[in-house]
Amino acid sequence: MDFEYIRANDLDRAWLNFELDLPLEPMPDGSRNPFYVDRPGNPAARLEEYLLGSFREPPKYFFSGHRGCGKSTELRRIAVNPEILRKYYPIHFTIRNEADINNLDFKDILLAIGGQMYREYKKRGGKLPDQLEKELESWRGTVMREVIQQDRLAGFEVEGGLDAFFATAGLKMKLEPATRNVLRQVFESNVTGLVETINKISIAILAKEKRTPLVLIDDLDKPDIERAKEIFHGHRETMLQPNCAIVYTVSSPLFYSPEFEAIRDRAVFLPNVKLHGQATKHIDKEGYATMREFVHKRANPNLIDALALDEAIRVSGGVFREMARVMRSAVQRARKSGRIEIEHAHGAEAEIRGEYRRILNADQRALLKRVHETNRLDEPDKIAPLLQILAVLEYANGEPWCDVHPALIDLLAEEKNAIVTS
Repeated sequence: MDFEYIRANDLDRAWLNFELDLPLEPMPDGSRNPFYVDRPGNPAARLEEYLLGSFREPPKYFFSGHRGCGKSTELRRIAVNPEILRKYYPIHFTIRNEADINNLDFKDILLAIGGQMYREYKKRGGKLPDQLEKELESWRGTVMREVIQQDRLAGFEVEGGLDAFFATAGLKMKLEPATRNVLRQVFESNVTGLVETINKISIAILAKEKRTPLVLIDDLDKPDIERAKEIFHGHRETMLQPNCAIVYTVSSPLFYSPEFEAIRDRAVFLPNVKLHGQATKHIDKEGYATMREFVHKRANPNLIDALALDEAIRVSGGVFREMARVMRSAVQRARKSGRIEIEHAHGAEAEIRGEYRRILNADQRALLKRVHETNRLDEPDKIAPLLQILAVLEYANGEPWCDVHPALIDLLAEEKNAIVTS
């Protein structure tokens, strides 16, 4: 069903508009989604500038930010930017549809890049040279023979040529551990051949379209930190080999590890919207205006009391996905009255605080107290998991700084009062 991006005039529609994972697809004419909100000093604009600059070899960038900060939306926007389209042939996809993100390997990503580039080009009416099609068919046949020889997986044989091969190989690597292991072994023995396959497809598209293929890979930030290190640090050079431009999304904890050095010169980080200054409680008016715009584009201002909206914004911490989460919770509480009041925003905050209360251990709570007191990103190895679950939120004033999730401040105050009482 096609989703209509229209502003809500009642709470039922508001509930739908604040769905947490609602994709903000660009409009058919390439214009911005009606729900899209630009952020102050948007680092994604810097990523676009990098891509639009001159290059000797197709550029590779690593795009990160905390869960819910808007990376997917920015990638969708970049993919239809007219300036980008003049220079690149964009292929945007999510690795979630191509591989098991909980068991991800660098070879899975390479196969997805080649497969998506081939299938998307053909799907859009592109035609590759006959000689290249023969070479790719030969490569496919070699891979399938080796798979069958290694594990007698005769069921892997598929009809329909390269389209079916790429689709089937990706699906089996995602859903069937036995086939996944065998395919990885086959590609491991000839990673160069897999990269060459990607390069042949890329060069052919460039020759036909006079534009460099640009692969934008979403959801690569979802695997755990150890897998991220293995892929982007352990196999950094391989991930830079494909002869096409690539934007890899990467896990934000990678930015707080020694392995970050491997991608530092190509990294772009998307921080949260700042709602107050570092080491001060003074409200950042521009940040609040940005989050109000986020809400008002999705819901009529008459549906929420102005003070309730300010409270909801405070609780969100300047994270777009958290803002949607707070609004959904408030909408649910306000259904009987038909309008969101301040107590509904407070109820949403209590719900979030209760979730963290169950999962934070004593050491993490002690660290959170220090973070709230100092606003510093000390002890990065310990802070990284808290950033991943949004217990700690990062902002930027030129240099990065952090604070705890606003819903946790009362939780930390409870513990402080308990210590004083005892």
